[in-house]
Parts: sequence; C-alpha cells; structure tokens
Amino acid sequence: MSRPDEPAAMTLHWSPRSPFVRKVMVAALELGLADRIRTIRTVVAMRKPARELLPDNPLGKIPTLVLADGSTLYDSQVIIEYLDSLAGGGTLIPLGGDARWLELRRHALLDGFLDLLILWRNERDRPHPLPDLIDAFALKADAVLAAVESEIGAIAAGPVGLAQITAAIAGAYMDFRFADLGWRDRCPRFSAWQQGFARRPSMLATPIVDA
Repeated sequence: MSRPDEPAAMTLHWSPRSPFVRKVMVAALELGLADRIRTIRTVVAMRKPARELLPDNPLGKIPTLVLADGSTLYDSQVIIEYLDSLAGGGTLIPLGGDARWLELRRHALLDGFLDLLILWRNERDRPHPLPDLIDAFALKADAVLAAVESEIGAIAAGPVGLAQITAAIAGAYMDFRFADLGWRDRCPRFSAWQQGFARRPSMLATPIVDA
C-alpha cells in the first residue's frame, strides 16, 4: 500500500475478508506494484449493497480498482491482468499460446471454487438452509478438491502465476471458513504445497481476517 505522503495512482475497494481482494493484493505484491495502490475499506453483503460502491461498480462487488483517470476495472482477473501489463506483461499470466489457456483454465476452476465456497457459506448460515443445495455444494467441492489434488504437482511446477495464487488463497479460505471440511487430510499434496506457498511474503502480508 502507498505511504501517506505519496499519492497512489490507483485506489482499490478492499476488505480483509474477501479472497478475491486478497488475490489482487498478493498479485500486486508479487509484481512490485503494491505501493501504487491505495485501499478503501468497502463492506459488501448480498442483502445490503454498498451504495457508495455502485458509482464505481454497478454490480456492487469487490475488488474494484479505480484508476488515476477515474475509470474502473473489475473483477479480480481483469484487475490482475491490468497489473500484470503494468509490470511488463506475461509475469503472472502468459501472454499467448497453450500456456495462457492452461493458466486461465486452471484459474477458472479455482476462482469458481472460491465462488462456490462463498455461496455455500451464505446458504449454510441461513436460518433454514436448503438440504439439497447444501448437498450440491458439498458434491461440487469434493469434485474440485479431487481435481486440484491430481493437478497440483503440475500447477506448482511452473513459475508463480494466477493459478498458483488462487489455489493458495482457496486453501487459506477453506481454513478460515470451512474448518470442518477436513480438506488437508483429504488432499495431502495440495495441503503441503499450500503451506509452503503461504509462507511467501505476499501471502503473509495479506491475511484474511474477520474484521
């Protein structure tokens, strides 16, 4: 984040609880761009839209990045692609060819998993959750975890990129919101890799906290 005496070129609508915001901040730190981003705490909820956010993002979602000229970017992948381009391009997301599509496909699985986990938590915390919906979330989560466990060796073999960042954050988010899921016992390879990645300075600087 920028120093108080140094105007930031970009402003990020931010929350310490959002795994999608964390993706952007980890990416910014990995790219050496975090000092160009000022953060604004923005609280969003499905049942209580953040009205102050709507002029910047009509969807009312975070992360939303406001550029120096007042234009905006959202969602997390778009913002990270932009930051990657500022750093010269091709660092976190390959610029083309099979490597790009592979990275984006892996990211789509893991990003979709984060979406699933958030929707699952919202349903689980309702006064009267729907059993069939809870069962559907659990079934899909099992399938995703099996897929990640089988592919984590290949994901980890490459340089730090969008898929690795998202995988590490998904693991941390499960620890934070789904301690009863027991994912580490079920996915020992994924767990071991995630614990190592979680020690990177970019991850240590961006913990998810319920505040």
